[in-house]
Amino acid sequence: MKLIGSYSSPYVRKVRMVLAEKGIACKLLPEDVWAADTKIQASNPLGKVPCLILDDGSQLYDSRVICEYLDHLSPANSLIPEEFPQRIQVRRWESLADGILDAAVLIRLEHTQREPAQRSEKWLARQRGKVLAGLGVMESDLGGREWCVAARITLADIALGCGLGWLDFRLPDLDWRADHPSLVRHYQRLSQRPSFASTVPKA
Repeated sequence: MKLIGSYSSPYVRKVRMVLAEKGIACKLLPEDVWAADTKIQASNPLGKVPCLILDDGSQLYDSRVICEYLDHLSPANSLIPEEFPQRIQVRRWESLADGILDAAVLIRLEHTQREPAQRSEKWLARQRGKVLAGLGVMESDLGGREWCVAARITLADIALGCGLGWLDFRLPDLDWRADHPSLVRHYQRLSQRPSFASTVPKA
C-alpha cells in the first residue's frame, strides 16, 4: 500500500496516526494538491488527499473510508468498536472533528487563496462560529472522561487530536485552549503517544 498525502493535512495525519496505532507499514508519497504540476487527479478525481493506493492498484479516498479500511485490515488495536452504540458514538466524534476542520480549512483558504479585497468577513465569521460551536460541544461531551468513547483510544480521540493540532498549526490566533480545559487535558495526553508525536504537521 501507498498513501498519497501531505505533511500538513489533518486528514492525512488522521490516517497516518491510524497506521501507527495499528502497526501497519505504508509508504507516504508527498503531494502538493495546490501545485500547478500536481498529479493527484490521476489517483483521486476529486483532487484531494489522502488517497490510499492498494496493492492491486485500486484507490480509496476520504480519510473516513481509509481509516475504516485500515481498522478492518488488522484486528490489532481496534479503533472503531464493533458494538453498535459505541461505533456510532465514535463516528459522531469523528464527524464533528472533521466538520470543525472543514470550517477551519475554509478560513485558511479564504486568507491564502483570495486577495484581501475578495475576502468575505461575513463568510469568515460564519466558519469561525462553526469551529467554536463544535469545540464547545466536544468540551461538554468529553467532560472528565479519559477517552472520548469507551475506556481506550479510538478513532474519535485520533480525529479530535488531529483537529486540535491543526488549529495550533494553521490558526494559532484562535486560542482554542482558553475556554476548553477538558480538551486541553486530553490533547496533552494524546501528545505523549508516539503516533501523535511522529505525525506533527509541518509545511
